[in-house]
Parts: sequence; C-alpha cells; structure tokens
Amino acid sequence: MVTLVSLWLPILLSAVIVFVASSILHMLLPWHRKDFSKLPHEEDVLAAFRQAGVGRGDYMFPCPDKPGNWRSPEMMEKYKRGPIGSMTLLPGGTPGIGKRLVQWFLYCAGVGIFAAYLTGRTTGSGAEYMRVYRIAGTVAFLGYAGALWQGPIWKGSSVATTIRHNVDGLIYALLTGGTFGCLWPR
Repeated sequence: MVTLVSLWLPILLSAVIVFVASSILHMLLPWHRKDFSKLPHEEDVLAAFRQAGVGRGDYMFPCPDKPGNWRSPEMMEKYKRGPIGSMTLLPGGTPGIGKRLVQWFLYCAGVGIFAAYLTGRTTGSGAEYMRVYRIAGTVAFLGYAGALWQGPIWKGSSVATTIRHNVDGLIYALLTGGTFGCLWPR
C-alpha cells in the first residue's frame, strides 16, 4: 500500500498537465467550436428573458407547477407544441474566467487525489508502470467523463458534444495514468 501523502507530486503534476491539455483542446484547437449554437433572434430572446425577470438558475420548459401535473392535458399540449428543453442562466456582466479556471484546477487535483487513493490502496511500492497506469487512468477517466452521459439521457444534451467531452476525458485519463506510472514510488 502506498500512502496518499507520498503521492503529492503525481497528484499536482497530473492536475497541471490536464489543465494545460484542456486549455489546448478548448482554446487552441477547433475541436469544441461546435459545442454551442447561437440562438436564432438572440436579441429578441434575451430581451424576453430580461422583461420576464428571469434570473440565474437552472430551468426546464415547459415545467409543471406541481410534480404530479406533468401528465395533465395542459402540459401534454405544451409538450406537443414545443419546444422542450432545459437551460442554465448566469447573471449579467462580463464573464469571469479566473474563478472557473481555479475551480477547474481544483477539480483536476481532486481527480488526481481519487486516482492516487485507489491506486495506492490496490498497488504497492515498486509496482510496474502499466499496472499503475491502468488503475490511475481508469479512475481518472471515470472522474473526467463518467457522468457526462447523464446530459443526453436526462436533458437531451447533444450526443456529439458529449462524445467530444468523453474523448477529452480519455486524453486527460491517459495523461493522468502516465504521470502516476512515471512518478510511482519505487
């Protein structure tokens, strides 16, 4: 068994490597340019949101006023007319990326901690590279991509975007597994 404290370097280094790789995937490469589409008549839609006083939050539409009313004739008619969807709205103002980047780095470090914990509990000091790589990489893949399929299943999110994010998760997992394999205590 390898202690979590002795794995501080692969935890932090894997977080840095994934952070840099994600920056390249999202900002330099065209890979994620089709993740979002522009709303038709965007200004009119945004003006309607402002006029209705819609604030920050997660919304579903149409949305029944009571949980048991989702099968009422009125709701069934709204479903038929469409559109049906969900959305997340943020407050107005210049989007601040700094806070999100810090949160993303902390998330990457958290995935590294879970990878270190499980790999350290199942693998001893001096373990071969591929064993460490497989375990840490699998845990990292679950952390980066495991729950993404809930979006298409429950919210109707884009399958293509989810696949792109799963490929990202696989890249992050391979980098994490490789980092742990290289820096595993001998």
